[in-house]
Amino acid sequence: MAGAVVAAMAGATMADVLLPLLAGRLIDAVGVLDAARGDAGVAALWALGGMLALGLGAAVCRHLALLAIISLTLETMGAIARESFWRVQRLSTDWHANSFAGSVVRKITRGMWAVDLLNDTILLALLPSVVVLLGSTVLLGFRWPVMGAIVAGSAIVYLALAALGTLLYVAPAARLSNRWDTRIGGVLADVIGANAVVKAFAAEAREDRALAQVLGQWRRRTRRTWRRGTNNGTAQLLVLLALRTVVIAAALWLWWVGQATPGDVAYVLTMYFVIHGYLRDIGHHISNLQRSVNEMEELVAIDAEPLAVADRPDARPLQVRGGAVAFEQVTFRYGGHARPLYEELSLAIAPGERVGLVGHSGSGKTTFVKLVQRLYDVSGGRILIDGQDIAHATQTSLRAQLAIVQQEPVLFHRSLAENIAYARPGASAAQIAQAARLANAHGFIGRLPDGYATLVGERGVKLSGGERQRVAIARAFLADAPILILDEATSSLDSESEELIQEAMQRLMAGRTSIVIAHRLSTVRALDRILVFDRGRVIEEGSHARLLQRQGGAYRRLFDRQAMGMADAAELALPALRNTARTP
Repeated sequence: MAGAVVAAMAGATMADVLLPLLAGRLIDAVGVLDAARGDAGVAALWALGGMLALGLGAAVCRHLALLAIISLTLETMGAIARESFWRVQRLSTDWHANSFAGSVVRKITRGMWAVDLLNDTILLALLPSVVVLLGSTVLLGFRWPVMGAIVAGSAIVYLALAALGTLLYVAPAARLSNRWDTRIGGVLADVIGANAVVKAFAAEAREDRALAQVLGQWRRRTRRTWRRGTNNGTAQLLVLLALRTVVIAAALWLWWVGQATPGDVAYVLTMYFVIHGYLRDIGHHISNLQRSVNEMEELVAIDAEPLAVADRPDARPLQVRGGAVAFEQVTFRYGGHARPLYEELSLAIAPGERVGLVGHSGSGKTTFVKLVQRLYDVSGGRILIDGQDIAHATQTSLRAQLAIVQQEPVLFHRSLAENIAYARPGASAAQIAQAARLANAHGFIGRLPDGYATLVGERGVKLSGGERQRVAIARAFLADAPILILDEATSSLDSESEELIQEAMQRLMAGRTSIVIAHRLSTVRALDRILVFDRGRVIEEGSHARLLQRQGGAYRRLFDRQAMGMADAAELALPALRNTARTP
């Protein structure tokens, strides 16, 4: 494809190189005396026919080249988007936590369109310019070696100055302005995505001022870039002026010494005007080339990011039958932390066992399930599922065996049916509805005007917290995975529906290995075993009843503190309830 484009554009451009030669022949023909007008007329017609043929050939070649460039560019842009999206999805959890989604999207889309500009610049601008410069230098040099040397030397000097000015003077400023352009995308996405919080605190004016500060920095950086580009363009025009003076003076000298006819002078002048047009634009094309490269730099940086967790070359699909989970001498530290969170942690969860993880924030509960999902690789030891080291399994097969309900469920801006079926894309409408019934979501979905076809908005913003949670639970039901992970899955539910969901969760956990992160200890009473975490260590384990019997135990202190908090809340709410009851 690229070879065909180069050949077609070179053919189209050669017409510009040969056209001045025919124009010179035409001038010589019309300047012939009356005695030879017949032969001169034939020569003039041949020159005119040649010019017409060159024009038609150039039009056809250019049309074919443009069609080929369209296909090539679209294919390349699509490939870049697919590759970037593939890599971004597989970058580490920490990378995503430290990146603005809006900035990442801006980097990818800007990089895609930079390819369009790059292809246009190289194939539609720089390639024809190179063909014109080489062709004209050869033709002029063949007729007048001195003229060819002047054109070649002047073009080289001009191109060198244009390239140096662009790369050393304009490019550094453009790189900074691109960073602030990316920053604008991040700020806009962050604030628009959190619009409900902005409205809740009447912070619209505050966010307007914050954006204005970012725009001010972007404006200053971009103004400097554009001014440098303007200065560079003016310097290039001055160089072209000098080149034009030298070439015209050389043509007049050749005529004066009798080495050029008037038609030759017209040929040289016409050829120069063609060269001048290409050289004048070539500075702009170099600027576009630099701009496209600058705009791709951030995308290239994403491509250079290492995959934090990658499948090993010999990775195999994970085969899960019972769902036993074991940590064997696991050591783990987050990047940049000198002290490990886990140090030679060992524990085992039997197939079908329901285990609760409790403890203060930062004690290691959430990290435990992240390691089970292999969102991070351990620093030492290994994690086994049914005796298989998950580090040797493909990540796709591992996560297909896990059903997860997060504390803050995230939904796609798609229909309710699509969100529930995300765990099993081929699920039928009956299976989706059954999963919704088990999660106590079918009722509220049925009351919606469009039912299961209702779009939930970005991140599920059209639904209440409890409704989003029930949709996520329905998704877990539909996944029907042997290992279940629940991150306080009932925390967003109102008290009326919590009991129904608790019953549904009991059904969901039946026969499955279940790992439940619990913040409210009432959710772990019926579990088989509770693990109490503290600073990455399991300091207590046992059933709810057994742990409560330990006077002064960590679990007992947590439970008493929560029970006392609930009692205080009820006592504070009682007067308000009494006042409400007296209100007529």
